[in-house]
This record gives sequence, C-alpha cells and structure tokens, in this order.
Amino acid sequence: MKWENLTSEQQFSDLVQQENPFAVFKHSTRCSISSMAKNRVEREWNLAIPIYYLDLLNFRSVSNLIAQLSGVEHASPQLIVFQNGKPIYDASHNAIAPSEIKIG
Repeated sequence: MKWENLTSEQQFSDLVQQENPFAVFKHSTRCSISSMAKNRVEREWNLAIPIYYLDLLNFRSVSNLIAQLSGVEHASPQLIVFQNGKPIYDASHNAIAPSEIKIG
C-alpha cells in the first residue's frame, strides 16, 4: 500500500469535490492504539483507492474540517472512506476493519 500525505484544508476540499473514492486515516503519532490501528490497516489494505495519512499532531485543522464537512465526529485513530464526496465508511480504534469496506 502507498500512503498519500494529507496536509492542508484545501487539499481535502479538493478531494471531496471528486466522485472517485478515497480514504483518510487519522493518526496520532503519540498514541500506541493509533500505531496498532495503522499497522492493521497496512496489513489488511487491499482496496485500489488512494488512502491519505493525516498526522493529527501537525494538521489538526484538517481533521476539524473533515468532521465539519462529513458530519463524522472526530476520533483518533480513525478511518473514513469517501465516495462522491460523502462518507461511506467510518470506524475508529479497534473497530477499524479494512475488509469490511465496500466500494459501490
């Protein structure tokens, strides 16, 4: 899998304007649960869609915008999949399960 970095509010705003699906993984580098979830995503990821890595310690304003525009309350770690600009999957902590994601 190849992580793309999500580093600005404008970048996220541009992404949600697309029809194509994409995922965002919100990660806190200071949290061991977040590190375990990131490892699980890396092991289980088999989707042919871009996945964006959001470093919450450096880009919290991007996370706030995601919550505002998507209606998905912030959590960390958190995986959100978007299609047509809308969230179609969201999970946090140990509930993150890439195998449950269905792109339609």
